[in-house]
Amino acid sequence: MKKERLVVMNGQKIVQVEKGPNEWTVEKVEKANGIRPGYYNLHGAQAADKAKSVDGVVLHADADAVYQLEGRAVVKHNASDFDKVPDSGSAVAISYIEGRAVATSPQKLSRGKTR
Repeated sequence: MKKERLVVMNGQKIVQVEKGPNEWTVEKVEKANGIRPGYYNLHGAQAADKAKSVDGVVLHADADAVYQLEGRAVVKHNASDFDKVPDSGSAVAISYIEGRAVATSPQKLSRGKTR
């Protein structure tokens, strides 16, 4: 299994792959699309629990997986479970219906000012 990490800085999203001990090479560079700056270890992502909905920002999507940030944890969904893979940087709620992953905009409860 290859080790991958995501580095987000200066409005860029950089996907890096480990070549050797502490030696990382750049595999891909894209726009960050609103992802918060930081280091995200994709190789340590937890597999998604198909019994519950996961709310968060989509960090990265490739041919094999969709990585989503839930709080401080990175969750991994199989890309083959999606009919349409969500865009990177989008805040979505991913739930499973009959084994298929469905991405919808999350429901946010807010208190508005009323007079």
